[in-house]
Amino acid sequence: MVRFAVGLPNLGEFGDPQVLVELAVAAEERGWDGVYLWDHLLYHDRDWPVVNPTVVLSAIAARTSRVRIGVLMTALPRRRVQMVAKETATLDVLSGGRLVVGAGLGSVDAEYSDFGEDPDLKVRAAKLDRGLEQLTRLWKELPPSPVQRPRVPIWCPGRWPTKAGFRRAARWDGAMPTFHEYGQELPPVPVSEFARVVDFLAEQRGSLDGFDIALEGRAADGLVDGYAAAGMTWWVEAMGWWRGGVEDARATIAAGPPR
Repeated sequence: MVRFAVGLPNLGEFGDPQVLVELAVAAEERGWDGVYLWDHLLYHDRDWPVVNPTVVLSAIAARTSRVRIGVLMTALPRRRVQMVAKETATLDVLSGGRLVVGAGLGSVDAEYSDFGEDPDLKVRAAKLDRGLEQLTRLWKELPPSPVQRPRVPIWCPGRWPTKAGFRRAARWDGAMPTFHEYGQELPPVPVSEFARVVDFLAEQRGSLDGFDIALEGRAADGLVDGYAAAGMTWWVEAMGWWRGGVEDARATIAAGPPR
């Protein structure tokens, strides 16, 4: 069964916590299954406001009761793992066990270099792998523990056809593929190319039972059923400035999920 979420940036015209909470509440009311936020400290346009996704997600958790929630993807290598462990455990308790933890390298090098941290991708990848191991350990050691068992689901991104991110994701609970040549302001990924990612993940894991594969895009492109047949378990409807901004997001959310 495919579940349907909305994906909301935390910057630009979406960089308003009240707007994000409003959209999340509307998503629950209109039958969506999840609300997922971006994670940025700054963006390419330095005049854009950027809000803290963890703080906003706390407000969303308090104002909703059913939708899955999460930050996709938290740039774990630029965060202190003990703080992430405490924040995510608290969010899981606050939400009644509705949290998904996404964790990746981050897509903006300046979010590292501007604050005196090494932006090298290999350095970030090593920190991410160590951080994920520490995170799951600290969930057990620092009360309160998360509600979910055996743990809060952890999803990791990959950027196909580079395979390293998908090898990492296969060790955890879910993957969120992106693509060098497709997505957002580029053409949507063909179903056949998405299926190659699914096949690779299945090869790495041996089985995809209990494993989530989330894909972000625009349902109006007409490919959701094809992705679902290829193995997608979560569709994330992409909201953003490139497709009409907040007003388009309101209308798309109000129309309900594309079941």
